[in-house]
Amino acid sequence: MRLLSAGLIGLAVALAPCHGAVAQTQKWPERQVTLIVPFPAGSAVDALARAVAQSLSENLGKPFIVDNRAGAGGNLGGAAVAKASADGYTLLFGTPAPIALNKLMYKGLTFDSEKDFTPVILAAKSPLIITAKLDFPAKTFAELIAYAKANPDKVNVGHPGNGTLGHITSELVQQFAGVKMTNVPYRGSAPLMTDLLGGTVDVAMDFMPTYVPLLADNKIRALAVTTSDRAKQLPDVPTVQESGFKGFEASAWYAMVAPTGTPPEVVNKVNEVVNAFLKSDKGKTILEQNALQGVGGSPEDLKTFIASELAKWKPVIETAKIAM
Repeated sequence: MRLLSAGLIGLAVALAPCHGAVAQTQKWPERQVTLIVPFPAGSAVDALARAVAQSLSENLGKPFIVDNRAGAGGNLGGAAVAKASADGYTLLFGTPAPIALNKLMYKGLTFDSEKDFTPVILAAKSPLIITAKLDFPAKTFAELIAYAKANPDKVNVGHPGNGTLGHITSELVQQFAGVKMTNVPYRGSAPLMTDLLGGTVDVAMDFMPTYVPLLADNKIRALAVTTSDRAKQLPDVPTVQESGFKGFEASAWYAMVAPTGTPPEVVNKVNEVVNAFLKSDKGKTILEQNALQGVGGSPEDLKTFIASELAKWKPVIETAKIAM
């Protein structure tokens, strides 16, 4: 009996921490949650992140605060989340760069996005857009490719920075179409748009939302969007596929991840709230205002999607020898 009693006491002591962790998870969140956005305030990803944070605050009863940690192509913010405690109080709302693709390009990266992040939800997608200055000879995407073939390396293609999705999309276009153009990296979309308007650069490849107002004012020309379907906000702009390049597809995307080891109950709570937000009238309005397409789904859906993105972009990056 004494042995049995001692055994039961030992078992109770062993299980006590486990029960405590479960109880804490059930009560989550008990304090402020930080949602790190690895890019500056005012961007499309920032706008969506702030709307999502507000919805999480309203539904879970504690403040979700957006913390912009821009720099190094999203790596500063990504590293902060990767090294954070896996307790649900630090999350990342980011783009393909820190969540997936940077690991293929950056030497000496201090985190591994596949190992250090657990997927939460794929919130939205957006096409990239290929635009040109108004006096550029090519008026369509097909004409751009023909012009580039006739004038190797003479078309200047601006993108918002080395290693950005605009950069690797430019490389994908060139590899797909068998042409050579000159990549011109910028420090973000704002200076790129300025030079496109001023005629310093011929073509820009970048996230679509930023360029919609310029197109509405007829200050630049849209040649194509990079997704398989036309963008709702620009129904008259054809896709690259429609321009004769079957199978071509590239999209910007916005997702939430947490440090690996974050309790599944926490991940599922966040996933449930964000899915509901994306389907709500308010969520649809925010998406429309920022030229985004809501996605949603399960954490496993995001895991599968990230794996497919890595498989697609790895050979493009290796062929182009993009390394930083």
